Amino acid sequence: MSFIKIYIHLVFSTKNRVPHLDTFDLRIKVWKHIKENASQKGIYLDMVNGYSDHCHCLISLGSGQNMEKIVQLLKGESSFWINKNQLTREKFSWQDEYFAVSVSESKIEAVREYIKNQEKHHQRKSFREEYQEFLERNNFL
Repeated sequence: MSFIKIYIHLVFSTKNRVPHLDTFDLRIKVWKHIKENASQKGIYLDMVNGYSDHCHCLISLGSGQNMEKIVQLLKGESSFWINKNQLTREKFSWQDEYFAVSVSESKIEAVREYIKNQEKHHQRKSFREEYQEFLERNNFL
């Protein structure tokens, strides 16, 4: 038996960062659906949360899984579900790009807390500011 623990912090935004997920209740519904869909697809989604224009996920990759496929399954199916159920005023879609960084075992709890507190976090900081910090902190720039 193989033992694998590869945690990834995944962040993706709505297309053009349009704040489609503009109510707390809608966000809860979408995050719950993403978590359930991930489970059905055999994706271990430890935590999901976000704000009106983006989503954070903490994922543990399993044997034979890769980021591209996981992102495709999560974003594609959730866009389809949101549109099928007419949860937004306009057609919904996620932006093609995404961030994915590995998370050290010693930082898992800090990332969970960060993801859990998105509502509070974005009362003080915009996604644009968060995006810039994420790029800098993870040496993408």
